[in-house]
Amino acid sequence: MNVRLIDQFWQPKVRRTVQETIPYQWKALNDEIEGAEPSHAVENFRISAGEQTGTFYGMVFQDSDVAKWVEAAAHSLRHDPNPRLEAVVDAVVDLMGRAQKPDGYLNTYYSVAAPDRRWKDFSFGHELYCAGHLIEAAVAYYESTGKRKFLDVMCRYADYIDRIMGPQSGQIQAYCGHEEIELALVKLHRATKEQRYLDLSRHFIEERGKQPSFLKEDAGFGGPSKDRWFDLDYHQAHAPVREQETAEGHSVRAMYLYAAMADLALAYADETLTEALRKLWDHVTTKRMYITGGIGSQGHAERFTVDYDLPNDTAYTETCASIGLVMWASRMLRLEQDGRYGDVMERVLYNGVLSGISLDGTRYFYVNPLEVHPAVAHYRYDMQHVKTERVPWFGCACCPPNIARLLTSLDTYFFTQNGTEIAMHLYASNESAFHVQGRELNLRTETRYPWNGEIRIRLRTADPIDCALSFRIPSWCRNPSMTVNGEALPLEAIVRNGYARISRKWSDGDDIKLDLPMVVERIESNPKVHENAGKIALQYGPLVYCLEEEDNGPELTDIRLPADSELSAAYREDVLGGIVVLSGEGLRSEPDWEGELYRPVMRKRTSVPISAVPYAYWGNRTPGEMAVWIREKE
Repeated sequence: MNVRLIDQFWQPKVRRTVQETIPYQWKALNDEIEGAEPSHAVENFRISAGEQTGTFYGMVFQDSDVAKWVEAAAHSLRHDPNPRLEAVVDAVVDLMGRAQKPDGYLNTYYSVAAPDRRWKDFSFGHELYCAGHLIEAAVAYYESTGKRKFLDVMCRYADYIDRIMGPQSGQIQAYCGHEEIELALVKLHRATKEQRYLDLSRHFIEERGKQPSFLKEDAGFGGPSKDRWFDLDYHQAHAPVREQETAEGHSVRAMYLYAAMADLALAYADETLTEALRKLWDHVTTKRMYITGGIGSQGHAERFTVDYDLPNDTAYTETCASIGLVMWASRMLRLEQDGRYGDVMERVLYNGVLSGISLDGTRYFYVNPLEVHPAVAHYRYDMQHVKTERVPWFGCACCPPNIARLLTSLDTYFFTQNGTEIAMHLYASNESAFHVQGRELNLRTETRYPWNGEIRIRLRTADPIDCALSFRIPSWCRNPSMTVNGEALPLEAIVRNGYARISRKWSDGDDIKLDLPMVVERIESNPKVHENAGKIALQYGPLVYCLEEEDNGPELTDIRLPADSELSAAYREDVLGGIVVLSGEGLRSEPDWEGELYRPVMRKRTSVPISAVPYAYWGNRTPGEMAVWIREKE
């Protein structure tokens, strides 16, 4: 399968990532961005290799920042060859090889700062987590360039881990507090065909949650605060994975665990894992997910709390957690073709992920709240995690290279192929090629999605091909329609689990048209989400919208939207690089409150124009207030 994006929404963002973000992040990793928090991540490898003197600096997992950057660069080289960038990556790979210990171990923190603490802190030590990201980067670089050096380095490390960890007597029977190694080992297995890597991944998954838990005696258990928010559930270790029915703990850790479980469920045809994942999916998406697809509502411990606890102004919704949800959703689609997975993947990509990066690709949000009042957020202790403007880098910089690697690998999320069935999960103009029964089938998709829901797919094939093509019908679309060569299809007869499946003999020149009409829709939340009582959100196609002070003035919470007011959608080339803007009439209180804090209700309101922009684009103009949820006037 080969997919090349040629659209005007995603492809410019991918190109910007390649041309701007990756070079910028390389400078950040080398402490060359003025005013940004230092990284020292590349220097740590030089010190570990004995080529520089000095001390380790940064988070215990600082190595993973370099790993994710290498992975982002590797994916970019696959569709945009760049000899200069490839030479930089080769130099990084050489450096990592020189930093590797004779036994295969590769971790700069424990080699430089704490050599006597190797494998002593599984809760927060992140050794296996860093190993996982290095493995993912090595596999991506091998698949993009065919070069084995980095892959061989990481195979030596994986072989070392496999020797010392496992169920046998004399081995360390443990797992990493932060999941990641599990899904990475599956990728390493696919690249090398070595069964032991897949088996080791399975071992880590099977061990997690067994009681009594070794984590209780682990040196780092409980984190620095040693409070209840860092108990076993923080690590998804409170029960064996098949017995976990609710999403608990650190949201990124949970997503990486569930993604790995899905990989293993597919590899081993393990229905018990699949069934556990279905329950977890339902729980996350119906009780603990924001309308933007963000997850993890609490800043302390970066974790899930309780059902329907989805505050807007203190929301954590880490960018990495949204990326993890995309990873999990894509793997669920490989397990079973169900529109609910594609719907969430789309929601997260267009909203909760894209909000994490500026339009120029060089500034980032770690936290993605749904309501911002800068004057309040800058002062309140419980909002220390909320940034009201994107920043150039973080001391804990897991998110920037993570979003870069997602965007440069975005083409891999659009389709899946299972034998003679090809499924399209996301929509953008693209050229794609598939091999079906030994023959090549080419699809050319043309659309202005997500600004317009008209999609055209034209087929090219040298010979007729018998196969099935499936197209996701988004749950937000009320009146979809579809034709093949001008003939209308009865969607009610061919849509199953959210996909329109067309099985036939396809010929060169066949023409498919899918129309997904987009309208401005008011969304309400479950009344158990107390923060949203009496409020609505605006959605257009897959995009969630927000109000910004730039367009609507301050005190956004005073704005009310009459239930019967009409809202229009219009494409504006002059706003934020070209977007669909939603417009209408709202109401504000009379501005006559001077000298009063409380008074009898007067119900005087003034009509005002309102304008909403996609949530993913907020914060790219003048800093100010932002709100997704708007009060509605009956």
